[in-house]
Amino acid sequence: MGQAARSGRFFGVYLLYCLNPRHRGRVYVGFTVNPARRVQQHNGGHRKGGAWRTSGRGPWEMVLILYGFPSAVAALRFEWAWQHPQASRRLAYVGPRLRSEAAFTFHLRVLAHMLRAAPWVRLPLTLRWLQPDFHHDLCPAPPPHMPITFGPPPPQSLATKGIAATATDSETPMDLGAEASCTLCAHTLQDEEHPLCCPHPGCPLRAHVICLAQEFLREEPEQLLPLEGHCPSCKKSLLWGDLIWLCHMDTKEEEDLDLEEEHWTDLLET
Repeated sequence: MGQAARSGRFFGVYLLYCLNPRHRGRVYVGFTVNPARRVQQHNGGHRKGGAWRTSGRGPWEMVLILYGFPSAVAALRFEWAWQHPQASRRLAYVGPRLRSEAAFTFHLRVLAHMLRAAPWVRLPLTLRWLQPDFHHDLCPAPPPHMPITFGPPPPQSLATKGIAATATDSETPMDLGAEASCTLCAHTLQDEEHPLCCPHPGCPLRAHVICLAQEFLREEPEQLLPLEGHCPSCKKSLLWGDLIWLCHMDTKEEEDLDLEEEHWTDLLET
């Protein structure tokens, strides 16, 4: 299968808003690997792959999506907590929905607190408002490393802020070679170890995941997951989520992720 048909490991959690006058104001939180196709499924009804809760109530508008999750499991856990904040011990401090509070407003309130709560606060997420007319400022605001963007979803192959294109254009080959060594510990790198490579042109950095994580966490030794850091070789700023994404890009094809999406959607709605 060609490059254009690959999914790029896009995992998103989205918010739908119902435009049907009979059900206007209803919202739905879901998980997807393909936003454009997923909203079509919701509007097509359950027989077209949509969820039972949205079937027959359309049209639905996908108004925002969060992406940058390191795995489908991470995205699904986020989705579940957003759907059931009262059942999540991490969100126990978030008050229940007020009688006068619209469902849309309540879900934004929950989302704002989720993005500031562990473990989600350390994920390299992007919040994209797909429909700018629905835009509301979140309170509290997302952490500085989580950008807020506007417009349609980016092509899935560019979903990590374009860094993949930088890696493709790099003057330094990404192949490790038989005797490649970790820049930080000098031990030999093996392909099965999935070493991390700096995407900036000309940078020779090749490192074990654990070595680079320890380097990035020098000022936060109590943490397990880095957010960002400076490349030990070229000194340029790097987002940890982008490095991990590049390490694993193109390892799954879209059909595999489609099955995963449908399987989990069925489980969550039964």
